[in-house]
Amino acid sequence: MKGHGLQDLGRLRAELRRAQAEAQAEQARQAAEQARAEAERHLFSRAVGAVQALKRADRAVASRPLPEPIPRQRELDEQAALKAALSDEVDVESLLLTDDGLSFRRPDIGPDVVSKLRRGHWSIQGELDLHGLRRDEAREALAGFIRQAHQHSRRCLRVVHGKGLGSPGREPVLKAKVQRWLAQRQEVIAFAQASGPQGGAGALIVLLGSRRHGAPASPGG
Repeated sequence: MKGHGLQDLGRLRAELRRAQAEAQAEQARQAAEQARAEAERHLFSRAVGAVQALKRADRAVASRPLPEPIPRQRELDEQAALKAALSDEVDVESLLLTDDGLSFRRPDIGPDVVSKLRRGHWSIQGELDLHGLRRDEAREALAGFIRQAHQHSRRCLRVVHGKGLGSPGREPVLKAKVQRWLAQRQEVIAFAQASGPQGGAGALIVLLGSRRHGAPASPGG
């Protein structure tokens, strides 16, 4: 009986040691798991450094509509290029002095084209009135008008610059500038002062080249 008691006591002690070892192993495993989880939580902060949480923005959403995406810088660049391209002081050799004022034609355009413009041979397909515009405004308006007309294949146009009756000295200052600006546009192949019914000394009849063929040919007829 005594021998059996000693054997049972030995087995009990062995089981206690095994249970303690398993408990220690479980504690070690849990500690390692906690350390791994803690390391993962701090991985981002160690990578990017110290961070600070953003404050809550408890603000009402503005109902004001967003502005249109207007390319302001491109417009400024185009205006600057326009001012550099259309000079007020350019000396156009092909400007012809006539009894009624200056007319213009490209070297490969016959003189009869100017005569036809004066007589109203072609129908007016578009008109621009520059009354009340300052010099820079008139220059930009004229360039845009010519460009759009050419893109839409409009050939014969009227540009009203006024007779200068309200200018100092009653001189048509804008008229001379418009003539020089037009002569610098590659789309323009000829222009002449309008006849009386078409505006007389206060307007020009402008002829554009053919967009389809890219050659400065006059309209037929």
